[in-house]
Amino acid sequence: MESTLAQPGRRLAKRLLLLQSGVVLAAALLATVAVSVDWGISALIGGGICVIANAAFAACAFLFSGARKAKLVMASFYSGEVLKILLTVFLFALAYLYVGVELLPLKLTYLLALGVNLFAPVLFINNNK
Repeated sequence: MESTLAQPGRRLAKRLLLLQSGVVLAAALLATVAVSVDWGISALIGGGICVIANAAFAACAFLFSGARKAKLVMASFYSGEVLKILLTVFLFALAYLYVGVELLPLKLTYLLALGVNLFAPVLFINNNK
């Protein structure tokens, strides 16, 4: 049974992930058109790392809800954050070792997705008036 307490947070997380995905796809398309296909692929990989890590965190963070499960809520939140960090490190290592990526678009698009992650909740909250 899904708790109604966690539903607004889940909706916000879903909107944030969709916005991040759109920004990453737009940046990758722009890099492809402006520079080269290699830059576009690298931008897509860099932004994808951020989106995948955030999706893993969101999946863990909203496993439990309610006052009776407060310890489980905190444990799932912290374990989700640890998973997000480890997944980010692992995916960057894979990109560096096994994919011929361009570092500049990879890192810039990752930072762009992080910027969306920082500023989008403010936009979402202000638009709910």
